[in-house]
Amino acid sequence: MADLDLITVPIDTGIADVAAQAVAAAAGGDTALVGPHRFLYVANGDASSHTVTVATPGTVKGLAISDATLTVAAGDHGILPLANVFRGANGRAAITYDDVTSVTVAPFELET
Repeated sequence: MADLDLITVPIDTGIADVAAQAVAAAAGGDTALVGPHRFLYVANGDASSHTVTVATPGTVKGLAISDATLTVAAGDHGILPLANVFRGANGRAAITYDDVTSVTVAPFELET
């Protein structure tokens, strides 16, 4: 798994070209820091839709919490929150993809 670097979005200027910040999704999955105001941007440049899964390692009253999934249509973009519920033992979210063909990703944090 590749550790994705968190990109800070300045509150006063923002980022004009979010897609330009994205990197190729790793075939073995990626990790990203979790916390308030953080999210994962996903761009799918492929001709087929692709599903991104963020593992939810915790439980509530002994019951597993379902993993979060996002299906991004061909040629489309999407975002997933990187909330604390996704925090693994290493403090990062574990992110996997059904396929990485033409999929790019970037974790962002809104400046507070």
